[in-house]
Amino acid sequence: MLCLGNAHRNGTMGIRSGTRSGTIIRHRQSKRTSRICFTFTLLLLMFTPRVDSSWWYIGALGARVICDNIPGLVNKQRQLCQRHPDLMQSIGDGAKEWIRECQHQFRQHRWNCSTLERDHTVFGRVMLRSSREAAFVYAISSAGVVYAITKACSQGELKICGCDGQKRGRASDEKGDFDWGGCSDNINYGIKFAKDFVDARERMVKDARALMNLHNNRCGRMAVKRFMKLECKCHGVSGSCAVRTCWLALSDFRRTGDYLRKKYNTAIEVTMNQDGTGFTVADQDFKGSTKNELVYVENSPDYCLTDRSAGSLGTAGRECDKSSRGPDSCEVMCCGRGYDTMRVQRVTKCECKFKWCCAVECQDCEDTVDVHTCKPHKRPDWLD
Repeated sequence: MLCLGNAHRNGTMGIRSGTRSGTIIRHRQSKRTSRICFTFTLLLLMFTPRVDSSWWYIGALGARVICDNIPGLVNKQRQLCQRHPDLMQSIGDGAKEWIRECQHQFRQHRWNCSTLERDHTVFGRVMLRSSREAAFVYAISSAGVVYAITKACSQGELKICGCDGQKRGRASDEKGDFDWGGCSDNINYGIKFAKDFVDARERMVKDARALMNLHNNRCGRMAVKRFMKLECKCHGVSGSCAVRTCWLALSDFRRTGDYLRKKYNTAIEVTMNQDGTGFTVADQDFKGSTKNELVYVENSPDYCLTDRSAGSLGTAGRECDKSSRGPDSCEVMCCGRGYDTMRVQRVTKCECKFKWCCAVECQDCEDTVDVHTCKPHKRPDWLD
């Protein structure tokens, strides 16, 4: 469109000149512009990475990318993208948010949800294995789409949806009766669109990984709905709560992230049924239900060493906590290889004071701290 716009503007300049020389200039400029546009288009096609497996790359590319230029989308996703380009903006914003949340949840673990810069798969080969990590990523990515679209609907950013207007009349909670009103977040539309868009690829395949992804996608969607909260406004004399008007609102996405992180810890190993319609729990002694649990098919690598085939980046150079006994401890993070210690100067905020009204002023203080980083893997002598 930029190229067409330039050609149009150049053509207009030539017409306005009203002379033969102006017409010649117009043709030369138009020809030069067409050559530039062709070169730009060719470079774009050559250097735009091919998206084979996922819509996650929308978050990296941004919503300005035309739907047809995202090869990773299946037909159903492409049709939804073309019909609702404004929704792609929300999905892109949602992708950035859930990736940040994933990295927050695993910041102190060997696998830290690291993304690969300029890699169309976003997470690399680690997602090829049907592991706990893949289960978590699919769940929180689906949750991120629900959250982003629901939020955009309620804020009036989308033409196709708005607030949830179905809640009418009176209801009650532990505080008593209230009237439905205000602007409830439209979680049902967010769930519906996320299901149609995110699940589209998995519904085209009938194997264990597709079933696993569909199951974990659903867990992510339901996690957002689980934490919808009731917000109310009081009406009455002198601020009394004689009458309450209430609506449902999204909770902070961190609550969804915390919830799915716990589900990651208790994820259940499964195998596909012989008829290919469902799962069987690998542990024959398991008596519960997998409905609201994350499921995985393959065990995870230990992520201690760099393993390109497994998508493991290793923990060499990762910072660890010498005094911790958790997963961020130097013993666990460094996989028994030991660690190096460096004394570094760090600038922190200190002597903070509240200033009326309404700011906090702090000073920059330098502090000397010991930073511990994991040693690299030592090659066996016989390899050297």
